Amino acid sequence: MQSLNKRIYSSLILAGVLALMILRAPVLLVFALLATIVIVALLEFYAIIRQTGTPSYRYLGIAGGIVLIGTTFYVYIFNGGANAAEYELAVLFGIFLALCIRQFPQKLNGQPLGTIACTMLGLLYIPFLFNFFIKLGLAWDHNNFFSSVGLTGRLLSFYLIAVVKCTDIGAFLTGSRFGKHKLFPRLSPGKTWEGFSGGMLFGLLVSLSLFFLCRGHFGHKLMTLTDALVLGICLPLLGMAGDLIESLLKRAGGAKDAGTYIPGMGGLLDVLDSLLTAVPFFYFYTLWFLPTI
Repeated sequence: MQSLNKRIYSSLILAGVLALMILRAPVLLVFALLATIVIVALLEFYAIIRQTGTPSYRYLGIAGGIVLIGTTFYVYIFNGGANAAEYELAVLFGIFLALCIRQFPQKLNGQPLGTIACTMLGLLYIPFLFNFFIKLGLAWDHNNFFSSVGLTGRLLSFYLIAVVKCTDIGAFLTGSRFGKHKLFPRLSPGKTWEGFSGGMLFGLLVSLSLFFLCRGHFGHKLMTLTDALVLGICLPLLGMAGDLIESLLKRAGGAKDAGTYIPGMGGLLDVLDSLLTAVPFFYFYTLWFLPTI
């Protein structure tokens, strides 16, 4: 019960901070928050990698991550997102080249390929995936540095976070109360099939509730009941897959949590893991299947 109370308390604080930033703060301040989240999450990731015995260029990785999300932010603010993918690929190429060149003078590193690969994995896992939050927030409305995030971006971001994090809460509650059959004990001994089923149910109910509450209108994007059902199944699935992916990383590094910054929830990466795998899917689904009105 104490662990549950800590999780609820921490979740409410995080939700309040995010809501304040998204609803009231200028776009520039929102970017500062996102950049801070990326830096902390990357530090946690590279700390896990270090525990596996593989070196990494964490400061170069962090610098590359900030350049990557900064490039996307700049393109969406000043160019409406046109050719954003090309700019991002150019940045990723530059980062890869910089990592290889950084390895040239290293004489004592016995794992050059592992160092480059793990540093690059951190960039692809955190800033590259997290970048889709910027796209989701800025792709649909006109924004500038000092305006708040547009209504469409706010509603879509809130929908995503609500569905995915309520899936996490539902999985924890049902797993703690009814969990008997282990899901993937090799990766995460505490996760059960009962918790998985409860998380899926919670996520689907939240998706349908928000659909009916907004009457399918999320700013300039229109969602149908079929969309709410599809997203209510796919987003919880992807969120729980993201949780297992992070469990795989922590298992490799022998860590229980990614960090100790958030009471009852571990590190920041422990909170973001389910969102990182869900947000790209939701962005592309919104882009390709939800009509603009």
